Amino acid sequence: MSDQHAKLEESFGHPSDHEETHLRAEALHSGAQAHIVEYGHYIYIWLGLLAFTGITVTVSGINLGNWTIVIALLIASIKSYYVLNYFMHLRNEDKIFKAFVFTALLTFFIFLSFTFWDYSFAR
Repeated sequence: MSDQHAKLEESFGHPSDHEETHLRAEALHSGAQAHIVEYGHYIYIWLGLLAFTGITVTVSGINLGNWTIVIALLIASIKSYYVLNYFMHLRNEDKIFKAFVFTALLTFFIFLSFTFWDYSFAR
């Protein structure tokens, strides 16, 4: 790698191998968890999300009655799990932060359940 290329790479904030190793060592020494994930892992998660989107579109075209909505919401829940844990790095957060997110999702689920319950008796 040329000097000019290295300077250009540093100006964009890409750490060199030495700096990355130093950052990992600092994180481990301070007791923090280093959560550096390879790009390939993100690509697999992204491909899975695309597959689930395709399944959702396919299921929406099949007449399953009320089960269509249930299956679509189940797939959306699985997709949100992957987005929260991998792209938003929730799996590396403290337990208290996970508890707050769980409380928010539980509240959302309760309101969604009441909405569907009310709608089912309105017919």
